[in-house]
Amino acid sequence: MSILVTGAAGFIGAAVAERLLARGDRVIGLDNLNSYYSPALKQQRLERLERHSNFRFHRLDLEDNAAISDLFRSEGLQRVIHLAAQAGVRYSIENPLAYVNSNVVGFLSILEGCRHHGIEHLVYASSSSVYGGNRLLPFSEQQAVNHPVSLYAATKKANELMAHTYSHLYGLPATGLRFFTVYGPWGRPDMAPMLFAKAILAGEPIRVFNQGRMERDFTYIDDIVEGVLRCLDKPATAEEGFNPLQPNPATALVPHRLFNIGNSQPVPLLSFIALLEQALGVKAIQQWEPMQPGDVVATAADTSALQQWVGFAPHTPLEAGVERFASWYLNWDQAEPTAT
Repeated sequence: MSILVTGAAGFIGAAVAERLLARGDRVIGLDNLNSYYSPALKQQRLERLERHSNFRFHRLDLEDNAAISDLFRSEGLQRVIHLAAQAGVRYSIENPLAYVNSNVVGFLSILEGCRHHGIEHLVYASSSSVYGGNRLLPFSEQQAVNHPVSLYAATKKANELMAHTYSHLYGLPATGLRFFTVYGPWGRPDMAPMLFAKAILAGEPIRVFNQGRMERDFTYIDDIVEGVLRCLDKPATAEEGFNPLQPNPATALVPHRLFNIGNSQPVPLLSFIALLEQALGVKAIQQWEPMQPGDVVATAADTSALQQWVGFAPHTPLEAGVERFASWYLNWDQAEPTAT
């Protein structure tokens, strides 16, 4: 297939693109290589993808609707995996406009491209952050998500509503995937695993929020990729027997579906730190700090719907995933790559 992967230089996007290329698909990558975190890391990921002859890269902003429209028109796309977004919960408090521009206006450009060019299936990234103030664990797609605690979460809920609308109006099959705390090799340097590894090895303190009283459903990157591809290969359909008098938030009368992708094994943050210390062979200096605005205390995914739909749910044990991440990090060449 000919597949557009947005955010192709990002953590999840690059991993998804690599798997698609390995199975023989033609991948069109899109990214704006912004400086939210090191563009050098993004360039390194791109260099790995550009070794494949069936990969083509476009450096574009999602908000540039004319350029996005031209891309859809020229590349003969069949399916779209939309992973590009302005990421980061805390940064959304500092720079809200960036989130609306990228995550809302930019997503509209993608939806319009899909609408006008006969895209067979749109798979797009949502986030566990949409569950917001909900404390009922594990999080299920059948729960309402009406209490976001960050603008980032609000934009992701907006994406789900927008995609449903395009499914309703134009029959676009669309699947939204709520990712839970993704980690692994080539990860994002603004997230805890990379931040912690860098500080631990440098002998610097790590910031542990809420005095360590946090739990996260850490999900290994390979499991995320497997879930994305399986969903891509099974386009969303309307739910048979959908009852509009008692509507299920996870399904619809139209071809739109929502799924959690998480490991379903929430782990105390201090346990994660202990595993990382063991894998790196260095003890962390912990600097305890209060809860941060936009954060939640705990996340946990109910993945029964995903398993029923595609016969898969994440399962990589945290011990194994942290060991693989640490091994990669210790051998990662952080030299500046050749510019693309």
